Amino acid sequence: MSHDPFPSQQPGDRPPPPQPGDLPPPEHPEDLPLSPAARRRNRAVAMIVLVTVWVLLWGTLSWANVLGGLVVALVVLTVFPLPPVTFAGRLHPLPLLRFTLRFLRDLVVASVQIAALALRFGHTPRGAIIAVPLRVRSDLNLTLTGEALSLVPGSLIVEADRDTGTLYVHVLGVRTRDEVEQFRHGVLELEARLIEAIGSAQEQALIRAHPPSALEGTSR
Repeated sequence: MSHDPFPSQQPGDRPPPPQPGDLPPPEHPEDLPLSPAARRRNRAVAMIVLVTVWVLLWGTLSWANVLGGLVVALVVLTVFPLPPVTFAGRLHPLPLLRFTLRFLRDLVVASVQIAALALRFGHTPRGAIIAVPLRVRSDLNLTLTGEALSLVPGSLIVEADRDTGTLYVHVLGVRTRDEVEQFRHGVLELEARLIEAIGSAQEQALIRAHPPSALEGTSR
């Protein structure tokens, strides 16, 4: 059984209230009224995301899995309609390819690391629940970043706070504060690659204005 070496960071905790001079949290674009065309576009994006997650969970790209994902996505979106998620960006092919290749690399590296932990007899893996405030606080970014993290072995989203744009991630193999900050830095880099691949110009400017190195020490 893993133990949390930092019990002060719990998923129910909330970051402290904003201080004077802090940037106000951006308005959620999902709260704004949507046109019929925007609703159809968002539904198509939701379908693509759900089918992609379904295929990734099965681990095999086949027509049967794709068709099965389409059926599941249709049922989910019909029976459990999702809140409107606005996609304000656009697809950028080269950054999207870089994101995909890096994500596949992270899958392989994390799988090897978790296998090594499992094979270390007499060693009890330790873990932590780490709060990672994202810079782009849209529901879409929270969802995609959280899904990407949960698909990587060794990390699991336990809570997502929409109001503050914070992901609470349970991570295996974390023992020191430096490793906590290293993981948080990695999540912010993942977010940056994702926004570079599908984000709007405004979101990309926000990421460039707040690089992970500039945020170190502000979320402890």
